Amino acid sequence: MPASTLTAGEPPAEPDTAAPAAPDSGAQPGVPGRFARIALLLTVFVCAACGLVYELSLVTLGSYLIGDTATQASITLSVMVCAMGVGALAAKPLRHLAAPAFLAVELALALVGGLSVLSLYAAYAWLNLYTAALVVASCVIGALVGAEIPLLMELLQRIRKQEAGSAVADLFAADYVGALLGGLAFPFLLLPVFGQIRGSLIVGVVNALAGLALVFVWFRADLSHLVKATFAMLTLLVAGTLVGGYLYADRFEATAQQALFAAPIVWQQQTEYQKIVLTESISPFGTQDTRLFLNGDLQFSSVDEYRYHEAMVHPALARNRQNVLVVGGGDGLALREILKYPDVRTVTLVELDPVMIELARTDTRLTELNGNSFADPRVHVITADAFTWLRTAGSDYDAVIIDLPDPDQTSIAKLYSTEFYAMAAQVLAPDATMVVQAGSPFFAPHSYWCIAATVRTSGLNVLPYHVDVPSFGDWGFLLATRDPDPELRLDPPGPLRSIDETSLQAATVFAPDRRDTGEQPSTLMHPVILDLARKEWV
Repeated sequence: MPASTLTAGEPPAEPDTAAPAAPDSGAQPGVPGRFARIALLLTVFVCAACGLVYELSLVTLGSYLIGDTATQASITLSVMVCAMGVGALAAKPLRHLAAPAFLAVELALALVGGLSVLSLYAAYAWLNLYTAALVVASCVIGALVGAEIPLLMELLQRIRKQEAGSAVADLFAADYVGALLGGLAFPFLLLPVFGQIRGSLIVGVVNALAGLALVFVWFRADLSHLVKATFAMLTLLVAGTLVGGYLYADRFEATAQQALFAAPIVWQQQTEYQKIVLTESISPFGTQDTRLFLNGDLQFSSVDEYRYHEAMVHPALARNRQNVLVVGGGDGLALREILKYPDVRTVTLVELDPVMIELARTDTRLTELNGNSFADPRVHVITADAFTWLRTAGSDYDAVIIDLPDPDQTSIAKLYSTEFYAMAAQVLAPDATMVVQAGSPFFAPHSYWCIAATVRTSGLNVLPYHVDVPSFGDWGFLLATRDPDPELRLDPPGPLRSIDETSLQAATVFAPDRRDTGEQPSTLMHPVILDLARKEWV
């Protein structure tokens, strides 16, 4: 302060002799350390987002290929979190080489994480190997993600020393917020816009750029000329691999997909809900075979699908049939059989995937099979989750046909639960009939009889029956009514190709080794059908 403002007896102020602040270690000369801290925390943010995208990509790929979302998520997340701990411990001796070690980790993570989906898909398509490959990929990615934290903590402390608790709070705040970005970007941007393979490759590039920018801009003084040259070559190698993978992603995916199917693929699309594939082949005798696959599971073959649909639909329509409800059946083949009855007034079809409906409406291969059934004015289509829709459905239907994919996925298992069948029973008119496709009593007897036990919990009386569908083998259905003694009957508008009264009565007879196994019902909270289906259809 000015000397004139000093009062008597007040000692003059000591001159400021404090040494000027030393430049922040790691920051470039003349650049404030706070900018280096911001850059490092931004890198943490980006790396966390990339790490979560890798996790979600592996979980999603497993649900697409294997179908059991819960198991795939459990394996991926548990193995990856464990590996993160191992990676963090393994990185401790590298703290004195924090900058080059961190860059090496990011380049390795960009390569392994970016190629993870492509590599696992290749292992599944050509080696028939997935779970073991998933564990290996989760271990490697988790270890690399775990190694990031101690190295970044060391770099943060070099920029500015601070208490451990404060440094941890800063680091993990950026890490968790970055994870939010990755968690939102994956389903809303990467997956719908780029797809799984290209989305992971793009994230790998971002991962590498984040590491390169941090180290070469703020910590390049820690790198020798030889190390810089080495990292430059490694960067070119990683970038070339990821860019090459991006450019050839479509060709790779088409080749890998074709490896999963015996016949040529003529149409395919990954929708929001499932992978839809149509294949087509012609036998030496000139018979054309069009097949529909959902998530890799065969839904029908045009050669013999009539055997399946006649056996499922016509017994359910033998009595009342003015108002019919179809749950599933988005291919329109069950509709074709229902619409043969002139006294059917309305048919309501509830299907989750609008892409499946559009395909069945417009693809000439399917319209020829389903008789262009969706164009019939009696048909009313509702695109909704059947479980949610049934909770508020108020109509009474004379017949309900439940034609859903097999319960080998968590999302479908709820449609084979006591809760679902109880809601289905509530929309039945007093004298109505319900039929459920229930899988194979030969190949999956425990699953079949579990579904039968589950339908019985709705209060309906169940009559099991089965027919031979060559593409599927021995296939079973369940007829359910309020009658104390349900029976199979037919009242078709014309001759049927595969069943009559005599063969239908024989369909209720099961061989001694395929009779009721006494399974427990499946519920939402205890989906035993999921475990049974997975064991029997392996």
